[in-house]
Amino acid sequence: MVFNSYTFVAFFVIMLVLHNLPIPWKAKKVNLLIASYVFYAAWNPPFILLLWLSTVVDFFVGRALYTQPNKNKRRLLLVVSLIGNLGMLCFFKYGGFILENFVHITNALGLDYHPAKPNIILPAGISFYTFTTLCYTIDMYKKKSKPVKSLLDFSLFVTFFPHLVAGPIVRPPQLVPQFETEHKATRQQLLDGLMLLSLGLFMKVVCADALLAKTADTIFGAGRPIGPLDAWAGVLAFSGQIFFDFAGYSTSAIGVAMCLGFILPQNFLYPYAAIGFSDFWRRWHITLSAWLRDYLYIPLGGNRQGRFRTYINVMITMLIGGLWHGANWTFVAWGGLHGVYLWAEKALKDSRAKTSGAAGDGGVPEPIDDGVAPAPVIATASMGPDLTTKRPAGFLYALLTFLLICITWVFFRSATFGGAALMLLSMFGRIPPAGPPVLTTAAIIKVGVVITLMLAFHWSMRNTTVLKTAGKMPWWLTGTIWAVMLILIILSQETSKAFIYFQF
Repeated sequence: MVFNSYTFVAFFVIMLVLHNLPIPWKAKKVNLLIASYVFYAAWNPPFILLLWLSTVVDFFVGRALYTQPNKNKRRLLLVVSLIGNLGMLCFFKYGGFILENFVHITNALGLDYHPAKPNIILPAGISFYTFTTLCYTIDMYKKKSKPVKSLLDFSLFVTFFPHLVAGPIVRPPQLVPQFETEHKATRQQLLDGLMLLSLGLFMKVVCADALLAKTADTIFGAGRPIGPLDAWAGVLAFSGQIFFDFAGYSTSAIGVAMCLGFILPQNFLYPYAAIGFSDFWRRWHITLSAWLRDYLYIPLGGNRQGRFRTYINVMITMLIGGLWHGANWTFVAWGGLHGVYLWAEKALKDSRAKTSGAAGDGGVPEPIDDGVAPAPVIATASMGPDLTTKRPAGFLYALLTFLLICITWVFFRSATFGGAALMLLSMFGRIPPAGPPVLTTAAIIKVGVVITLMLAFHWSMRNTTVLKTAGKMPWWLTGTIWAVMLILIILSQETSKAFIYFQF
């Protein structure tokens, strides 16, 4: 079941009615849990067993981790949890990928090994709920918080349908306490939630699917050299599509939860207004960035073991972050390129710190603050002092950041390195087009207008939120914009597709 379907509309209306009935809170939680399983079962019912197994195992292992006084036994329990969760993730998501690369290696060594291709179905959202349960067991091992008392509350935390399939990646302290006492949306929360749901669907159905998806698919599916204008139009179209699609889901999820009286963490904060690449990762998929920082980058040593190790830790984090997105080396390259960007940004910052230090601070570079930034990367200020207040300079840095990020999307979207190389060569005019233009003038203008408006909106909203802005607008203007969005959603519904991040 997807948010952009009439089936979900009916499902959501039923849930709102049930959640507002005068029945005990425990019964409402049971309703939410059953609804979450129904929501997930719409894709493939047997995978409910996998979700249930992960939930039950981590609930009891987490409790044992917290109460077990023996360090060796606690480590063994943690290993059991890690093997269980990561083992399932590796089998279902990376099983075919691992086998394929093993076959390439054996064939390169002269061994004629050609096994049957595995027929593995990828469970929807397995990367998201695996990271959700993993953070619980790791926190229990470190005793960062107390165990969840109720299996019902823990089950609902893992399976809560708004965030289950594509995030935000929620941690127990962010959601479990909300299940302990009755939550029901106030009138204002209901209005705000419906507005966010409408905005998220508008971003997905209208902006991502109706306006940009066809252009991106056409260009990346061309399979031949094309002109620079066509190539850039396709890459810009995908940069907008991937944002509107994923941020649209997150916005819808936050809105749906708010309609039920629950608060989910923010997952996007106008990332294409980022000034520098560390700032980008503070704004793009925020909950994943925070997860990678806390459970990978800092355990690797963060920035506490010298400059060289900091560079290595950043790159490892970004490479694994790329692989998390998909079982393909192009995703690893996407993460690695972001790692290179972050290296360059940190090198620039260290150079400036050393230059200024020669005059007064002994050349000691400013350290990264592991405990403040929501991403395992360098501070926003590394691109220069107070760029956000110097709007022309800040906007130019943001535009440069966006264009360089667009290059990384080529690897994210391309299925092969050959396809990525062909696209990059076409973008920079290194090979002549193999035929007539692929896109019409109208299609190129459409992409240009949509992306320009997107960048302008991101820049103007980079330090605020939609709800704050809507609260300052006259009611009639808010209502008009809302009505237009709903009309466009209905008119564009036939062109809508599944959310891109469902495959991750």
